Amino acid sequence: MLTVGQMTLTAATDARSDRPMPPPTPAPIDEARAALLRAANINPRTGLATDYLNHFNEAIMLLEMVPDMPECVEDFLTWTPLSYAEHFWASNFKARDLAIEAYESADPALRANFDHLTATMTSILMAVGKAMREAQQDRTRATLAEQATAWVKPLVSLAVFIINGTTENDAELAMSN
Repeated sequence: MLTVGQMTLTAATDARSDRPMPPPTPAPIDEARAALLRAANINPRTGLATDYLNHFNEAIMLLEMVPDMPECVEDFLTWTPLSYAEHFWASNFKARDLAIEAYESADPALRANFDHLTATMTSILMAVGKAMREAQQDRTRATLAEQATAWVKPLVSLAVFIINGTTENDAELAMSN
């Protein structure tokens, strides 16, 4: 049987459960690990490295060359999508094991947003590659390259914001300037 004091405490606890809870305070980052990640150019707060975006920047660079040098289409068409881990396994990145481990232990929601964004970039690039293979004229391929560049470049910028742990408001402000 509950006493009056216990019932009051129970009622107060039940009433408080309806209140919004403050966001959890992130666990302190181990300074030694943070230093190791920073030295490898991996953001210690997000566990992500901008080096992965080089994979997309390579495709963008090739697309930007197509209007002036149509023969670059063939180079672009050799571009193949790589996952985060595949990129690092194929690279000469000195801390590739650390980059992959940090990515795998990153916040699942943050990683899901990042993966969704990179999947979107990959989808665009693959669709443009397919269209370029079907196109017969250089001008059509140049137009496709220009459009793809205009779509993918801002997504790469958004990916940088995610990697750097920039808030959505900060990203919107930076993108509007």
